[in-house]
Amino acid sequence: MSLDDLARASGVSRAALSQIETNKTNPTIGLLWKVAAGFGIPFSEILGESRTRASILRRNDAQSLQSADGKFHSKPLAPAGASPLVELYELRLAARSRNASEAHAPGTREIVVVLVGTLRLTTDGATYDLAAGDSVLFDADKPHVYENPGGSEARYHDVIIYPR
Repeated sequence: MSLDDLARASGVSRAALSQIETNKTNPTIGLLWKVAAGFGIPFSEILGESRTRASILRRNDAQSLQSADGKFHSKPLAPAGASPLVELYELRLAARSRNASEAHAPGTREIVVVLVGTLRLTTDGATYDLAAGDSVLFDADKPHVYENPGGSEARYHDVIIYPR
């Protein structure tokens, strides 16, 4: 795939892709999601672990990604490449913070389970308020926003389901 092809498929400019390719910049989480969607691959494949018969991901070895402001953290809970159709993450969001997520590849869905705190999810023109123990299933192929309206850090499990 050429840079021009990837730029069209991902919505990321050719210049930005070139800067990433030549190690002149570090991409944001959102930009990496767009690149993965452009390639039509799960986000975990961007991290590049090979597939074996059995994979173990030790909590201390999991590569945690964070937003530029440091208020949103995403950590894989399953080894990279465990499934081409499903990914599992632990999300942490600081008190009174929000994180906007770009649309994922067409047909992608998410299940978010609130472990601690609260979640206000906005997607496709609707807002959903959830508390610990609640979960939501939504189409993640549209932009969506995770917001923690509470006074302390919130934690969630996020299951991303890719289309076949």
